[in-house]
Amino acid sequence: MSTQRASFPGRPTWESDFLPGYESLDLPLPDAARAAGEPPDVEMVGTLIRRVPTSSGRPDHSRAVLFLHGWNDYFFQTHVADRIAELGFDFFALDLRRYGRSLRNGHLRGFITNLDDYAEEIDQAVEVIAADHDGLVLMGHSTGGLIAALWAASHPDKVVALALDSPWLDLQGSAMVRAIGTPVVDALGRQAPTSIIPLPDLGFYARTLHASLEGEWDYDLELKSSPSPPIRAGWLRAIRQGHQRVAAGLGLPMPVLVMASAATEFARKWHEGLRSADTVLDVDQIVSRGARLGRHVTIVRIDGGLHDLFLSPRPVREVALFELERWLQAYAFEEPPVRVLAE
Repeated sequence: MSTQRASFPGRPTWESDFLPGYESLDLPLPDAARAAGEPPDVEMVGTLIRRVPTSSGRPDHSRAVLFLHGWNDYFFQTHVADRIAELGFDFFALDLRRYGRSLRNGHLRGFITNLDDYAEEIDQAVEVIAADHDGLVLMGHSTGGLIAALWAASHPDKVVALALDSPWLDLQGSAMVRAIGTPVVDALGRQAPTSIIPLPDLGFYARTLHASLEGEWDYDLELKSSPSPPIRAGWLRAIRQGHQRVAAGLGLPMPVLVMASAATEFARKWHEGLRSADTVLDVDQIVSRGARLGRHVTIVRIDGGLHDLFLSPRPVREVALFELERWLQAYAFEEPPVRVLAE
């Protein structure tokens, strides 16, 4: 796994972000491999975003939260950042390479062939944050939850606590389907990594979210598109390899929060019940795999939750935010005391 360090002489120079009250910082990835068909002269970067500090650029708090987004996504959930800041953490998010603010013309959206490659931008982001903070909570949604868990397993000394919002820890479907499908994906992903695997996107999840599609949120449809970008074999192979590592056991030593909806609803025809369930992942699989991530795991099921629990209708997301807040208060502020048992 790469441990490339950020090369910022002195303090990094933050630029105004398109979200009011936020700043962003490009994290250069000069050694990142280009996929077949990608222009070699187009830069590859990750983008670190932060809620602007209130005290002349200096950190407001001693501890920080770093958020990793999911597939076909980018950071825009400022209401989550605001609540985390109110609780006493400085908030950062990372748009991974080929996503969101880091996407450049000619890039294959979201493409990767090894989830460990993301360590390049995560390492840089954590180095920037660590310069001003003495504790880090890593937070991830969906695919970002899988990436966050794998990175935390390789860097246990850098993560105080790990919070996961509907993490993608296994492929939905029966165990037999997953077992049969993995060798096929592995072979195709090695031989033709950029080949497209045709999977339907009926647009139901976007319909529950975007303001133009009967939802509540006015996010950028260029950066979080509907239908979603094509699924490529090399990317799916990387995801399955990550799932296999989770199945083998990560042994995470830090406290872990796994949040998921109370229900999954996979449907081929729209109905209003899709506004109160996870329509993307099997929540029972999330809970089953999540409970085995480490020795100290908290499982929270949210009635009526969407796939991104914090984008659920207001009464539901308030419950999700409350659960996140009280878990952070319990496990993310102080190191556990070390007690020596008497012989």
